[in-house]
Amino acid sequence: MIKTPYYVVQEEKLIKNLKILNEVKKKSGCKILLAQKAFSMYCLYPLIGQYLDGATASGLYEARLGKEEMKKENHVYSPAYREEEMEEIISYCDHIVFNSFSQLEKYKDQVKKQGKSIGLRINPECSTQEEHEIYDPCAKGSRLGIPIKQFQKGNLEGVDGIHFHTLCEQNADALKITLDAVEEKFGSYLHKMKWINFGGGHHITREDYDRELLISCIKHMKETYGVEVYLEPGEAIAYQAGSLMTTVLEIVENGMQIGILDTSAACHMPDVLEMPYRPPLKNSFLPKESAYTYRLAGPTCLAGDIIGDYSFEQPLQVGQQLEFLDMAIYTMVKNNTFNGMKLPAIVLEKSDGTLEMKKQFGYEDFKSRLS
Repeated sequence: MIKTPYYVVQEEKLIKNLKILNEVKKKSGCKILLAQKAFSMYCLYPLIGQYLDGATASGLYEARLGKEEMKKENHVYSPAYREEEMEEIISYCDHIVFNSFSQLEKYKDQVKKQGKSIGLRINPECSTQEEHEIYDPCAKGSRLGIPIKQFQKGNLEGVDGIHFHTLCEQNADALKITLDAVEEKFGSYLHKMKWINFGGGHHITREDYDRELLISCIKHMKETYGVEVYLEPGEAIAYQAGSLMTTVLEIVENGMQIGILDTSAACHMPDVLEMPYRPPLKNSFLPKESAYTYRLAGPTCLAGDIIGDYSFEQPLQVGQQLEFLDMAIYTMVKNNTFNGMKLPAIVLEKSDGTLEMKKQFGYEDFKSRLS
């Protein structure tokens, strides 16, 4: 029996998502890349590569991982690049996207010398999010992307493509609004480009996602401007394809019942605190919706290491296992060892139901990050 905590990624659910994305590719003529910032379980890159066109990176190490493990198209974007890393980054990547004209001027000769494609990230200044400003690249004062006033003054010599990323867990209607703004402000420049990248944040594999509208948007841009269209979703690849298994260590009371788990929101599911959000939990209900309500929390010293309040049909028991759902994305890539917390193991549930241990962590993984 595998000891908790551990992440388990379900191969069958992952393939279901990949087939949906592949169908979008076929119907629209676009290319779809894995955004590694959301899901970097590289033992699955050969499988993902059977359906998608490659990967995107946010820096040197992700770029190298995509190159070595996916072995297909490899794109990178960063708000600013380090001089000492640039030559290596260029060697790994096919598309290099810059966040400013000063970065473009600094590195474009170096990129062109190696025959790689250059892009610029734009800021359409069109926010479609009402919540989670931390994830809104179009928020006031954003450092991400070039607004039109600056773009009009820049030199586009050597630039092949335009990149934007404005969405977060959103439907195609938000993309359509964004594209209208992109065309209004940057349409005259798109005719000079070879490609456009719609970025990520598209919840394409969600059941209620309007894939026909997405396909229509892609076809419109291809036909109007003669460009190759890229999407780089992260969540959509592994959406609802993983769980985090945990065990109840203790139950205490302070105005309510509190279950202390061997899983930490702060360490193992940081988005719970950053977004914030209440993660889905199998066989549970909203607080007071069922007979027994508990606050579930982690074992660290952080007072706010609270996962959320849930109710159950039966009382929780010390030693009982619980399963948090949709835990493949933004978990393994963001977890940490605060308080010396042990990192969860990584397990693959094969399509035939068997569990395969892919990675276990111990004391040395904690110690090796320190000195």
